[in-house]
Amino acid sequence: MNLPPRQQQILELVRDRGYVSIEEMAQSFVVTPQTIRRDINQLAEMNLLRRYHGGAAYDSSIENTAYAMRADQMRDEKQRIAEAIAAQIPDHASLFINIGTTTESIARALLNHNHLKIITNNLHVASILSGKDDFEVLLAGGNVRRDGGVVGQASVDFITQFKVDFALVGISGIDEDGSLLDFDYQEVRVSQAIIANARQVILAADSSKFGRNAMVRLGPITLIDCLVTDQPPVPALAQLLTQNKIRLEVV
Repeated sequence: MNLPPRQQQILELVRDRGYVSIEEMAQSFVVTPQTIRRDINQLAEMNLLRRYHGGAAYDSSIENTAYAMRADQMRDEKQRIAEAIAAQIPDHASLFINIGTTTESIARALLNHNHLKIITNNLHVASILSGKDDFEVLLAGGNVRRDGGVVGQASVDFITQFKVDFALVGISGIDEDGSLLDFDYQEVRVSQAIIANARQVILAADSSKFGRNAMVRLGPITLIDCLVTDQPPVPALAQLLTQNKIRLEVV
């Protein structure tokens, strides 16, 4: 495919880095942010990359964006989602919290709560919450990934020993048919155990997750009780939520 030189360079940069902000690209190519947005829109229309608020990412169904890049994406949206979910959690509750940068934002938003018991397979979540004297934090054992996630059969076995009030879960992608998608089969196995052993499941997913490709299917969206996001989902997904009486909270 013959692309204009700048668009070709943008595509190569995003593929190499995983995610690049509009501001960084504008400085790199010495053009205005509006020019970069037009380039990104054209590349996204050709399905060569994926638009995000404030930047662009390489869209792959088999490989997730690097952790540092994910942590920098949709920061404001993740914060609003985190605060909305934290507001639903009472003091003295028991929680599962899984892997993800959004769930790490939720952990920070929970620090004003009292007497929570948290079970997690996320090293970052454990680190955030373990400093609170009246919190009890249990960390699942298993294989530790470079992004701080803990996965494997040991994690699954540990999770299945509990039955908690709430599961606060993140996901990499949500298909229009309601499939919850992720990249790591081992991570999905742990998330499935988390969902199966919680009385109420709250899914935290910013709008960049709608329609995002990932090759491992966690299950149908009917597994959850509530979706908290920053933008209304596409009509097909919204209808599915309504039909299955899944609460939708847009923040």
